[in-house]
This record gives sequence, structure tokens and C-alpha cells, in this order.
Amino acid sequence: MKLLPIFARVGARLAIALLIAPLIGALPAAAAGNSVDSIFAALRTPGHFIIMRHALAPGTGDPAGFQPNDCASQRNLSEAGRRQAQRIGDALRSGGLGSAKVLSSEWCRCLETARLLGLGEVARLTSLNSFFDEPNRAREQIRQLRQDIAAMDLSKPAVLVTHQVVISALASEMTASGEMIVMRRTASNELTVVGSLPAPAAN
Repeated sequence: MKLLPIFARVGARLAIALLIAPLIGALPAAAAGNSVDSIFAALRTPGHFIIMRHALAPGTGDPAGFQPNDCASQRNLSEAGRRQAQRIGDALRSGGLGSAKVLSSEWCRCLETARLLGLGEVARLTSLNSFFDEPNRAREQIRQLRQDIAAMDLSKPAVLVTHQVVISALASEMTASGEMIVMRRTASNELTVVGSLPAPAAN
């Protein structure tokens, strides 16, 4: 019985984040008929990018009192998650993505995922950080993320590694660990979902 308040607290935070998502970043649903080949073809054209959830890191949220600059205080990738991140990189290369601009949340599970992709040097972007524990930050942070994406050089592919709550708020999509949403930035800086790329199994 003592665990019930914990579950209630976590569930409430997630519910709040998901409830505000449609208000922040409502987008058209991904085209159901888009094949993996057509999604990769789109990704190789200017103005497209991947926003992906970090690889498998068992659990939900982070321990109380965690610090973003202290990996030992956070929920981190499992060994299966590390293998999954490497396989994601292999899958992207097989699809023709030899290198990319790689941007990551400052959380360790995202940074490690980004590095294990092996697509290029990883840069931190604070607007990709999780707001799971502070859902009141969602609206302002997603506004900043949209500004950051508007300012990006997307003449070549970019991969943004982040958290479920961020993807849900920006793209109105639920993602499994390691799943990738391919998005297009229009000339007027509107964002649309092109499709999704499933992650390799984590085992």
C-alpha cells in the first residue's frame, strides 16, 4: 500500500504532460502508408530531421534528488539499451544516413544513446531536456525547442535525442524506447510528421 502514492504521483505527472501536449504541438498524424524507404528518402532531403526517444533505460522518470550532471543519480541505459543504441546507428547507416548533426538532452541516458549511434559529434541542447518532473515547464520549453529547430541548419540530416514527454509535446506522438519520428520543417518553420522508424529490439 505504501507504493500507491508513488504511482499516483508519477501517473499524475505523466498525465499532465500528455494533457498539455495537444495544446503545445498538435500536428497531423504520420501518413500510415509511408514506407521505411520513402521515410529515408525524405530524410535525405533538406529540411528533415529525426527526433528520437533514448534507448532502453528501464524504469520511469528519475530518482528523487537526481542531478542532470551526475549520471550515478539518474536512470541510465541498461546493457540491452546500449546494444539497442548501437543497432539504431547501424540501421540509420543502412538507410543511407552515414553522418548527421546529433543533438541531445543533457540527461545521461540521452547523451549515451546519442554517442552510441556513431553518427557524429554530439552537442547538448537544453530544450531537449526532460520536464517529466516539472510539467509546468513544458509550454515554455517546447516554445524554445521550436525556436531552436527553426534556427538549425537542416541542409543535412539532424538527429535529436530526447525523452518521451518532449516528443509527445512537440509531435503528438507516443514512442517506444529508441523509436524515431521523422519530421519536416517547412519554409515557414511549421513542423509536420513524415513518419516513424521503429527501433531494433533491445536484447
